[in-house]
Amino acid sequence: MSEFDGLVAAVTGGASGIGAAVVAALAERGARVAALDLTQVPDAGDVLGVRADVGDDASVRQAIDTVTGHFGGLDILVNNAGIGAQGTVADNDDDEWLRVLNVNLLGMVRTSRAALPHLRRSRAGAIVNVGSIAATAGLPQRALYSASKGGVVALTRAMAADHLREGIRVNCVNPGTADTPWVGRLLESAADPAAERAALEARQPHGRLVSPREIAHAVVYLASPSATSTSGVGIAVDGGMQDLRLRPPGQ
Repeated sequence: MSEFDGLVAAVTGGASGIGAAVVAALAERGARVAALDLTQVPDAGDVLGVRADVGDDASVRQAIDTVTGHFGGLDILVNNAGIGAQGTVADNDDDEWLRVLNVNLLGMVRTSRAALPHLRRSRAGAIVNVGSIAATAGLPQRALYSASKGGVVALTRAMAADHLREGIRVNCVNPGTADTPWVGRLLESAADPAAERAALEARQPHGRLVSPREIAHAVVYLASPSATSTSGVGIAVDGGMQDLRLRPPGQ
């Protein structure tokens, strides 16, 4: 028996990358899982694919209704859906700022708001938000993205304080640079993809990109009923990038 047996989870951005890894990890551990995404995931076993646009409140509410109608309830929400952005604070206009914040921050607000009535009825209510190392470390050319993920970290703590006494734990995972399709597209657009990948790997102390499955393991821990004393925290899965200061190799 797994601690997730009988529990229902919904994962936004569940079609690929980190989201797909989270869907797989939860399903492997006995949860019934809904993968919410703009690209609908094919149904398979205990995984239900639901089309959802986190940038639209009506779409989110309909998706959560579909999940609870199909499974009979909702216990775990993983807010993973997000988009990237590059540039300094001067490089993106207001429309781009609003577009990214609408998905990366307000998208989590919408899904959490729609899920809360169901999570309040759960014996193991939990929300896990996926943030980023960009929320806690200053990275070049990431002003807008960092602001959106910084908001996620602050929102996580506020939600944890608001809902702990309702039996709902809220936590956050902050990945480092991960080996995802989005990062792959960034590398493909670089002038020298191999050199860019080497630079991204080198800035993480363990010397490589983080795998989606490693991030999924952290999400699973925070979502688990076995972690009932863990609330309002952010777990870094970044190869030590946030806190370690290693000497150069050979020194």
